[in-house]
Amino acid sequence: MKTPGSGEHERNMLDNLDRLVFTDQLKFVITGHEDYQWAKDMIQQFGLSGRCDILFSPCVPDQSATELADWMLQDQLPVRFQMQMHKILWGDLPGK
Repeated sequence: MKTPGSGEHERNMLDNLDRLVFTDQLKFVITGHEDYQWAKDMIQQFGLSGRCDILFSPCVPDQSATELADWMLQDQLPVRFQMQMHKILWGDLPGK
C-alpha cells in the first residue's frame, strides 16, 4: 500500500484488498505518524487484520525504526515490523 507520505497513495487499487488471502502479505512503508495513522485506519476500514500478514516498514531516514516499533507496541497492532533490508545493505543504489 502506498501511504500518503509516498505521494502515490491515490494510485492504490483498493479493489485488490478484497482479493487478499491468508498467504498474502501487505506492506505499508511508513514515513511518519500521519502515515502510521492512515495505515491503522486502512486496516480497520477494510478489515485486513487476520486476512493476511501485514507488514510495517520505516522509511529510512524519514521515520525512526525505534519510534515506529514503539507506536506499534503501544497500540498492540496485529502487524509485523520489517526493516527495508535493501536500504540497509545497499542504500538507494539503483537495481539492488
